[in-house]
Amino acid sequence: MLEEVSVLLWASLLVLAAPVSGPVATVHKSVISVQPPWTTVFRGERVNLTCNGFHFYAQEKLKGYRWFSGKARPRETPGNTLEVRDSGQYRCQAPGSLPSNPVHLIFSSASLILQVPYSVFEGDELVLRCQKRGREKLAVVKYTWNQKIISGSDESLDLLIPKASLNNSGCYQCIAFLENAYVLRASQTNVQIQELFSRPKLEVTDSQPIEGNPVNLTCGTRLPLERPDTPLRFGFFREDGAVISNWSGSPDLQITAMWREDSGSYWCGAETVTGGIRKRSLPLQIDVQRIPVSGVFLETQPQEDQVVEGEMLVLVCSVAKGTGNTTFSWHREDTRESLGQKSQRSQRAELEIPVIWESHAGHYYCTADNGYGLIQSEAVNVTVRSIPGIKIGLVAGGTTGGSLSILLAVALLFYCWHQRKPEMFVSQSLGPASCIPMTPLSTGDDSQGGTIRRPLTIGPSEPLNPLRPAPVELQHLYINVHPRERDLVYSEIQITQPGAEGEANTFRTSLEDQFFFYLFSTPACLNCLL
Repeated sequence: MLEEVSVLLWASLLVLAAPVSGPVATVHKSVISVQPPWTTVFRGERVNLTCNGFHFYAQEKLKGYRWFSGKARPRETPGNTLEVRDSGQYRCQAPGSLPSNPVHLIFSSASLILQVPYSVFEGDELVLRCQKRGREKLAVVKYTWNQKIISGSDESLDLLIPKASLNNSGCYQCIAFLENAYVLRASQTNVQIQELFSRPKLEVTDSQPIEGNPVNLTCGTRLPLERPDTPLRFGFFREDGAVISNWSGSPDLQITAMWREDSGSYWCGAETVTGGIRKRSLPLQIDVQRIPVSGVFLETQPQEDQVVEGEMLVLVCSVAKGTGNTTFSWHREDTRESLGQKSQRSQRAELEIPVIWESHAGHYYCTADNGYGLIQSEAVNVTVRSIPGIKIGLVAGGTTGGSLSILLAVALLFYCWHQRKPEMFVSQSLGPASCIPMTPLSTGDDSQGGTIRRPLTIGPSEPLNPLRPAPVELQHLYINVHPRERDLVYSEIQITQPGAEGEANTFRTSLEDQFFFYLFSTPACLNCLL
């Protein structure tokens, strides 16, 4: 007796220590089965008990199967079956397993008995049978459930419930009507439908995770010892109806990143593969925590003191802390205007300025906001280094193709002055061969962008002689088109055709000297050649 109590105490400790997660039974007890399956039979009949184990480590190793019955001394059998004929409570213990749950058998001497199966799980077919001792047949059988008549049929003497549920548990009784109108009542029998698996419980690694961190969900349940291999499927859901994970065979789910909008009430479900039995867990609230942005910082690529005119400038705005969807905005300090805005789940964002000019120099800053208020960075001073010749090359005020324009202008200028044939001196009125260099305008404070310089006349002021070349004039075609670009002007050289080749060549030497004196003494023209 002391040995039996010791084994039971060890089993109780294991039951208390068993976890609830996972679909596999964790308490490794022996399982006893009954054949025929009824717990009540007539006296004189026999019932076979079968003991099955799970090869779990126990305190002691058994050579055979041990059987317990009431206060009697345990007995061992080499096989796992035992035939019994007496009423009582029976348990068994297989080698390497703990003792089974008890089964209570009744060998009755009554004239009418109600036979119910020993073990019925939800979803099983439940059969109740009303049996009379002897050969006299029953005419009509009625069954009651909790003292209410639920069935009466002349065709079948059994009560069949195709798919039992927990609600079918209760007190049953059968009433038999004999052919001679005699009525028999069987004793009331309690029927307990067992859970095929326990109600699932949703567990989470962190119910208040930091935004962006992963979260693991587990849908835990327990299978009975008699049905340890029952296949189940699991699903994860949110209270608003969102499906987090479709039904699958895994009770675990990892959410790689949780965001504040994912906060809410979650639940999980477990069901049999056939879908006949489905159970839902209690809801579990998950509140995702957002970290406000801080440490907003603006940097440039290239660095603010290495920016070259005409190249790309990248403004990089970053935060030291902050989670979730962050709105980044870039600004110029003197104008406060927004240069651009981006909203993304990141601690860093970039804004590209494809081409930077000297006029873009100044102080810049950025802001970041993830819903807890706008945080501004310190201003960064961006200086732009210009390369000599870039502005002069852009004849159209900064448009593309400026470099090509200056090359063509210089080539045309030298071509005009070094041709030996006098026919090259063609005025604008004779065709497109006019030479057009650039000459400077004085940059005063006039509202029109500068005063107009008088055309420069080279040579004596005397009447034109058809045999001598006309004086050369540098004549402006337009006043400054762009008031802000004071050093951008448009000019034209006009040369009339000389009368005689020899006279023209003589005049050309003097004309070249005077023109090059003007060309190299004028800053704008000098820059054209640089």
